[in-house]
Amino acid sequence: MSYEILGMAVLWTFLFGYVMIASIDFGAGFFNAYSKLTGKEHILTKVIQRYLSPVWEITNVFLVFFFVGIVGFFPSTAYYYGSVLLVPVSIALILLAIRGSYYAFETYGPTGHNGYAFMYGVSGLLFPASLSVVFAISEGGFIEITDSGPILDYWSLFTSPLTWSIVVLAVVAVLYISAVFLTWYADKAGDTNATNLMRKYALIWAVPLIITAGGIIYELRWHNPDHLELIIDLWWMFAISFIFFIGSVYFLIKKKNYGWSVTLLFGQFAFAFYAYGISKYPYLLYPHLTVHDGFTNDTMAISLIIVFILGFVMLVPSLYLVFRLFLFDKRYIQGDK
Repeated sequence: MSYEILGMAVLWTFLFGYVMIASIDFGAGFFNAYSKLTGKEHILTKVIQRYLSPVWEITNVFLVFFFVGIVGFFPSTAYYYGSVLLVPVSIALILLAIRGSYYAFETYGPTGHNGYAFMYGVSGLLFPASLSVVFAISEGGFIEITDSGPILDYWSLFTSPLTWSIVVLAVVAVLYISAVFLTWYADKAGDTNATNLMRKYALIWAVPLIITAGGIIYELRWHNPDHLELIIDLWWMFAISFIFFIGSVYFLIKKKNYGWSVTLLFGQFAFAFYAYGISKYPYLLYPHLTVHDGFTNDTMAISLIIVFILGFVMLVPSLYLVFRLFLFDKRYIQGDK
């Protein structure tokens, strides 16, 4: 295995970890706000707050690792993406600051405020939507290389059906992932009302998830046929992902084995996420930049791989302790401590 492939595998793994953990966080914030606005606060808020309290501050560790790694492994990405992502990333940073500020006010203030919860919930959906634009840009057709550097065609980007397909999928995936996980979490807490409500939300967002995923494949037929051909070659990975999806929804419908539903959920997104990443190889920005063109020297690559593996080895036990001492502790889940 070449250093380029190993570097991409490490980065993609950190990005997958962020997508899954952050999606639960983002969706939980939205469902918390929605419950306040619809008068169902008494059903969901306690369960959601017990999940968010120990987790919300650590989700961005994966994202920091990814951004540091992408520039370290592939320095040329700074040239191609640096200026063109100024607006989307700036918006994402503002939303991230809003999330942190409003969550602190909501959680640690003397009294809760619906406005804080609403801003926290909405920003949780806008944040992944703003970052998902990067995936659309990477498909090509939106950047013009000039003598003064890459220029992003904002009009073409924001009027492209592919862009909005990816944005909608990002939002729907956040809501579905979070709803499935919180269904299991509420069931572990013995909260029947919260379990039934989150199960209802999970089933509501299941069908839109598949429709929006199919919409992206449809749009790639016109926008980037070369990428679509590679996706078709990996049909078996997407087929396994779909089977896991069916299994996860089955347990939700049957109102049993929610732990298996969450396990299949992670498997579903793992196969789809890695299949998508493999299908994009070797392009980081189609057709201008590949992993071979923009890769760092071997010495730096080895150093980064070692550092990231060590970071992963340190991060996983830390997350395990958080989950073991808080999220998966029976007394904490049930609100006894």
